[in-house]
Amino acid sequence: MEGASFGAGRAGGAVDPLDFLKQPQTILRATGWIFSIVVFGSIVNECYVNKDGTDPELHCVFNENGSACSYGIAIGIIAFFGCIFFLVVDLQFQQISSVKDRKRAVLLDLGFSGFLSFLWFVAFCFLANQWQQTTMSKGASQAADAARAAIAFSFFSIIIWVALALKALQRYRLGTDMSLFATDQFSTDPNAAYPGYPTGSGIESTETYQSPPFTETSDANPKGYQVPAY
Repeated sequence: MEGASFGAGRAGGAVDPLDFLKQPQTILRATGWIFSIVVFGSIVNECYVNKDGTDPELHCVFNENGSACSYGIAIGIIAFFGCIFFLVVDLQFQQISSVKDRKRAVLLDLGFSGFLSFLWFVAFCFLANQWQQTTMSKGASQAADAARAAIAFSFFSIIIWVALALKALQRYRLGTDMSLFATDQFSTDPNAAYPGYPTGSGIESTETYQSPPFTETSDANPKGYQVPAY
């Protein structure tokens, strides 16, 4: 993309909503958003059960470990709002005129996506381990499908956020090689002369200014001083 910086064109350009929705990055964020809803929704709605169907106290289905359910819910909510935030950033990215601000946005995306990939990996391992140690009871059997869904979509979320981190890394590398400034107008030869003003730039004349040659005039003698004749 000519004159582009960090994967986007010059600031102020119009954003086509259809093209924006078709971008792989947008599709990944929307998919990660849905997966986060599945994870924390499954845990909140169905993964707190009774042991035998008669005990009024609810326990986390993952080996009765409340930390497992709390962790899965927390990561799901963080991913949910993170996807919304970065979707807005992607939508407004074209309007960011500062190259430094674009770089900060891409680095923030890279760091957040990489961190969420790690957190989802921990969530998958934690939930899967606790599910393996769960003693099957009547309540656990009823919540088995929801527990397996939370584990499965935690694994899928790892793939989504790793892909988002790679996309952010690709945009960052693209930004290091390109600029909003048209550098192709300068010669690559270090010994070449500096180019003059381009034609049609509004300059009345492209000729360099030169002072008139030194000439002797009557004004050269200050205060009307006359040289005496001999």
